[in-house]
Amino acid sequence: MQNEGFFERVYKVARKIPYGRVTSYGTIAKYLGTPRSARMVGWAMNNSKNDPTIPAHRVVNKNGLLTGKHHFEGSNLMQQLLENEGVIIKNNQIQDFNRVFWEP
Repeated sequence: MQNEGFFERVYKVARKIPYGRVTSYGTIAKYLGTPRSARMVGWAMNNSKNDPTIPAHRVVNKNGLLTGKHHFEGSNLMQQLLENEGVIIKNNQIQDFNRVFWEP
């Protein structure tokens, strides 16, 4: 499948996101040289749920919203994982987003 190569490239970047930091779907897409493929990055994150080496919870939308949270088991797992790393979240929105944002 053509997307498998892209997904693996996405996972390589996601694995580099430091503990307690987040990045966006679009930032990963831009870093990979495909700036219009943020949605594909989202699909890759959703597809990664069985691989514990991929911190998909650290990838959010460009405004710091937990838009992918419905892909995690339980209603608040994504938020809980981020909060365990010290990321503050209010109403599905990362607080002090610029401080915790990571750019590859």
